[in-house]
Amino acid sequence: MSIFKARVKEFEDILTGPQDFIDLKQLRKLAFNGVPDVQSFRALSWKLLLGYLGPRRSSWTTTLAQKRALYKQFIEELVLPPGHESNGGGVDGGDGDKVDSGGVGLQDHPLSEGPESAWNTFFNDNEFLLQIDKDVRRLCPDISFFQQPTDYPCEIVVHSKGEHGRRLHERVVPAVLSSANVERKGLGMTKQQINLITKRSVENYAAMEEGQEAHWEVVQRILFIYAKLNPGQGYVQGMNEIVGPIYYVMASDPDLSYRAHAEADCFFCFTALMSEIRDFFIKTLDDAEGGIKFMMARLSNMLKSKDPSIYELLRSQELHPQYYSFRWLTLLLSQEFPLPDVLRIWDSVFADEQRFDFLIKICCSMILIQRDAILENDFASNVKLLQNYPPIDINVVIAHAGSLA
Repeated sequence: MSIFKARVKEFEDILTGPQDFIDLKQLRKLAFNGVPDVQSFRALSWKLLLGYLGPRRSSWTTTLAQKRALYKQFIEELVLPPGHESNGGGVDGGDGDKVDSGGVGLQDHPLSEGPESAWNTFFNDNEFLLQIDKDVRRLCPDISFFQQPTDYPCEIVVHSKGEHGRRLHERVVPAVLSSANVERKGLGMTKQQINLITKRSVENYAAMEEGQEAHWEVVQRILFIYAKLNPGQGYVQGMNEIVGPIYYVMASDPDLSYRAHAEADCFFCFTALMSEIRDFFIKTLDDAEGGIKFMMARLSNMLKSKDPSIYELLRSQELHPQYYSFRWLTLLLSQEFPLPDVLRIWDSVFADEQRFDFLIKICCSMILIQRDAILENDFASNVKLLQNYPPIDINVVIAHAGSLA
């Protein structure tokens, strides 16, 4: 039996075997070395490793049904325009008015300017929706996947029957982004860091016609709902690069019964991951143990202990970690490598019980592997090298990271 077939057999035994209880410790051990890109192994492994599904298989059907129903409710309450007819035109709100699933009185007028007006909220959403729309139209440009139509569009959104606003991209009012949109203002990222995090710039993807929607439109809805449910954090540029690979895995699941619910499943996996890395995106927590400055300091200290020569050179060139590792760590390396390599990296990162210890080791290895070039380069050449990491076999990087104590 080949090594690959043997690995497939190991995943089959643990994920599809007769036992009700999944041995998460064993799954972590297997997934750390990479999940075979066959069957539903990666999608299912990530759901388990991120805590979306519990280890008891008999609970999955109930969990998935509840979560998917909840997500459908989020769409009805947070995405559809106020006053839309849903589930029979609304339920009685107790005061004589009919209220839709979002709790919005149907007498609420679109021109109402009151702070409690659902329409006021609807129009104010445009500020962060503008940034989401801009970012998701550029997602993973090295593959065509996100531009393609999904086989499972959200029916209550794509069949708008002429009603404007069900499709989020239709709401976006083109405007020049003010500095307030991109400065952190206590949340999100600084202007300097925004420049470091927006590596890609390509032409915008087009939206689909009535009745269809592209995968990027689905991702847009996921991010919009997340921002609405987390107003203290909202949407921060770069989150699109976190949700993209997760959605790709869920929407590429060979099991069509799972693929049909990729949007909902992705939302909850993304939310679970964001609960762990949200400190990366919140300025007030930069110096916290889980904050991005703390993570960059850990990487810097590891580099200093593993190779003082490189550490001292970069320090003498004033090539500070935030010039390159801010994006590496914040986006879990999703912009540094092609998508298949990112998926392989995330197998190990999600399987790591310490979670981000291994991510730091991978980042350190990326620097150490380029040792000779870095020691010869001047500041400008090293910035270019580290901000545009050269093509490499990702298995070499991961093996090197695994060798770091």
